[in-house]
Amino acid sequence: MILAATTNESLAKMSDLLIYSSMAVYTLAFFAHIAEWVLGSRSKVGRTAAALTQQASTPSVTVQVKQGGTTSVLDKPKIVTRSAAGTRDVPDGPGAAGGTVKGDLYGRIAVSLTVLAFAVEAAGVVSRALAVQRAPWGNMYEFSTTFSTVAVGTYLAFLLAKKNVRWIGLPLVTTVLLDLGLATTWLKTPSDQLVPALDSYWLWIHVSTAIFCGAVFYLAAVATALYLFRDSYENKLASGGTPSAFARSVLERLPSAASLDKFSYRVNAAVFPLWTFTIIAGAIWAGDAWGRYWGWDAKEVWSFITWVGYAAYLHARATAGWKGRKAAYIALIAFGCFLFNYYGVNIFVTSKHSYAGVE
Repeated sequence: MILAATTNESLAKMSDLLIYSSMAVYTLAFFAHIAEWVLGSRSKVGRTAAALTQQASTPSVTVQVKQGGTTSVLDKPKIVTRSAAGTRDVPDGPGAAGGTVKGDLYGRIAVSLTVLAFAVEAAGVVSRALAVQRAPWGNMYEFSTTFSTVAVGTYLAFLLAKKNVRWIGLPLVTTVLLDLGLATTWLKTPSDQLVPALDSYWLWIHVSTAIFCGAVFYLAAVATALYLFRDSYENKLASGGTPSAFARSVLERLPSAASLDKFSYRVNAAVFPLWTFTIIAGAIWAGDAWGRYWGWDAKEVWSFITWVGYAAYLHARATAGWKGRKAAYIALIAFGCFLFNYYGVNIFVTSKHSYAGVE
């Protein structure tokens, strides 16, 4: 018994050390991302800016038509597709590196450091699980560390799948550092066993899906926010305006507004069914723990409000007149509801979920 307690205490200390170590590596990754943006070439960015003021050219496609034994060659009409109202047919930016070898080198270093930090943080989460001998998300500290781990892991999975998402790296690493800083200072909770209401296999099902959904919703929210900035920038160029040097340096490197809008929509649409399952799983767990499936508890209410927000966003994306910026605002409001459901409800509201708060 004493040996087991000593081992668990050692694992808990190792977990804390690994979390702090991951923060140090994330900090190095943050500076590498900054270097990628600062040292990337401006020349290719300038060429991209010029292309934004006119429609991107498409290759000429010919169609052969036989008429009375002769063949006529016709030019196929150009087809421009738009993913949202008000978007233009413009090329994606060259990325944070600006398309140069030096910028790309720092970008690769940043990604490599992010991979290392992710591995160290994941080891810290696993060590915490071994120390408490349960799922490592029984309180806000554990949820926060696991959340940032899953968010970074999802980002790296997109990169592994050859998706053009390296532009998320800087805001992601910045947010992860803020999240871990908050977790290790204000939300730090000693490792302990679960209260009876949480001691269920539904913890693995319900909370794990909630963490994954939140991490993916976060990536989509970043893309949505950047879409709003990029769309305003493109509108200003299209109307003959002159953006600031900072705007040209940053926004011209991002994917086009249409690409950002499409990415955020696809990510939100893909994870929305899983969020629906999360709420259903929570209701089943509530039935087992408290004898009722729905009791209008604050956490339950805000989970449902978040679901309504994302449902409204997906409906808006399919409705004429609500695509583009209007739908983007709804998506950001929905993610804001998710954040309040986690931080606001847990810290400021007394409910049956108060056991997951700061102790």
